[in-house]
Amino acid sequence: MARILIVEDNALNIKLFCDLLAAHGHEPEAVTDSRNALEAARSFVPDLVITDIQLPHVSGLDLIELIRADEKLAEVPIMAVTAYSARGDEERIRGAGAQAYVSKPISVARFVQEVDALLAGKHEPAVQA
Repeated sequence: MARILIVEDNALNIKLFCDLLAAHGHEPEAVTDSRNALEAARSFVPDLVITDIQLPHVSGLDLIELIRADEKLAEVPIMAVTAYSARGDEERIRGAGAQAYVSKPISVARFVQEVDALLAGKHEPAVQA
């Protein structure tokens, strides 16, 4: 069982992600306000962080960089999810420190596959700019 922090401001997506993760034996914890995400990650000590990129207050990209800069969290794998996939987005997201990128609407099979791969350490460590 893995502890997975979800940073998402959409209630339907939170429910979907939490239900999927719980059904696969994981312990999800949701944060709806990105301003609280770093502190939540420090106290929850996740095995994986899943974050939306388009968040009010602190963007997902900024949050990824904050997590990478935190000594306790720097090695935690991160999966980014976003509804706005434009040319160059994946490179920017990976450059910020995420190991995986899934666009919305998510494919349930791909989401679960990416989570499993990240937890198994089968993604290359993120390259930070």
